[in-house]
Amino acid sequence: MAAQYYDSQSGHMHLPRRRFIQVVGAAACSLALPSMAHAATRRLAKPVRIGLIADLHHDVMHDAPARLDAFLEAMAADPPDAIVQMGDFAQAKKQNRPIVEQFQKAHPLALHVIGNHDTDGGVSFDQLLEEWQMKSRYYTKDVKGLRLIVLDGNERHPAHKGGYPSHIGEEQMEWLKKQLENHQGPMLVVCHQPLAGPSCIDNAEQVQKILNTATDRIVLVINGHTHIDELLRTGDVAHLHINSASYQWVGGGHKNISYPAEVHAAHPWIGHTCPYREALFTTLTFDPKSGSVQIAGKKTEWVGKSPEQVGVAHQPGVVDGQQVVPEIRPRTIERPAIK
Repeated sequence: MAAQYYDSQSGHMHLPRRRFIQVVGAAACSLALPSMAHAATRRLAKPVRIGLIADLHHDVMHDAPARLDAFLEAMAADPPDAIVQMGDFAQAKKQNRPIVEQFQKAHPLALHVIGNHDTDGGVSFDQLLEEWQMKSRYYTKDVKGLRLIVLDGNERHPAHKGGYPSHIGEEQMEWLKKQLENHQGPMLVVCHQPLAGPSCIDNAEQVQKILNTATDRIVLVINGHTHIDELLRTGDVAHLHINSASYQWVGGGHKNISYPAEVHAAHPWIGHTCPYREALFTTLTFDPKSGSVQIAGKKTEWVGKSPEQVGVAHQPGVVDGQQVVPEIRPRTIERPAIK
């Protein structure tokens, strides 16, 4: 029998769909874990907390160092078990070493995910691995019983026709299959690009089929890249889009004067963004007692106009005030008792 899911807002039980569905929208809300993934979470010896910051864009934002400071200060005040930057952090070049080293020194487990902009300016992946002191573009890391499977969504499909590659190739796919087959404990899958939902990689359906072979152990899949706040499900796997630390991109066809003229003159790309006044970041807490995942919320406001006021036409399913918000909503992903 298919697992049932509980909607905390309506109080109703629902059967899961097997194709993409949006499961939450606004305010603090809840999505239920499949019963077996819930059981996997309960196998943790104690709660595991992961601090997350996504899409800092040090090479765009004039105040990116201050935004990273805010994240690291919050993590130092209440230390998690690991911190993760979700990609589009800082181009892997010598002048950016101080901010990369600051992140790496802030926690014994400071983990990198590679974003599509981190190799801008002609940086190779080998150069990035050396600059960031990474052994591989994709890897696993165990954090107190929770296994993180970190993927690289920047690979190039043979038929790629332009723009940033957004693909997981055959070799990495086989590696992912082996990780899912060989590990029997709870897992968190991490990728800069989404594996489901808006702006997902070009072979997302293929990857989703693989992920759905391990729904008893995959507690959650998380990504950055989209600069939105969204929680959705494909099959029996929940996917969380982590909002950017810095802004919503509005593109070259729009201008938003959000800071003094001297800031825009020194950092021209900011004019193509709708910045967040304060840095956004979050922590995920995997709680074995309840079998739930709790997402810490953080809310700020736009600097200058919002994307809606600028006149941006978003792709289908991405709506101002719903997914496009200067906020990471507090959420709980859980398996309630069925009475």
